Amino acid sequence: MKILTIIEARKNLGRCLSAAVNGEHIGIITGASVVALRKVVVEAVHEHSYAMREYGATRKELDQFGKAVDQHIAQERRAGRLIRINPRQLRTQLDQATHHHRRRSTPSR
Repeated sequence: MKILTIIEARKNLGRCLSAAVNGEHIGIITGASVVALRKVVVEAVHEHSYAMREYGATRKELDQFGKAVDQHIAQERRAGRLIRINPRQLRTQLDQATHHHRRRSTPSR
């Protein structure tokens, strides 16, 4: 493995990257650690692959979760706690909330 300081790596970054892409082992010293510079494979993300890999969730569990979320959203809409608004309405509500917050946070004299 070729070990470089941060300054050396910065000066020769293009060469370091090319070497790493070609399979050479490059390490950069930072403090008491050596960090490897290496090529990584980027995989396509499929519909459920992230949750399956990160959380160990099965496709069946994810499908059940999706259905539960859809049911909860429908229930909240029926109860009037979840409404649809357009971007203009959202901007108006945000402006009102911000204005109200500014008035409340102004110190009284």
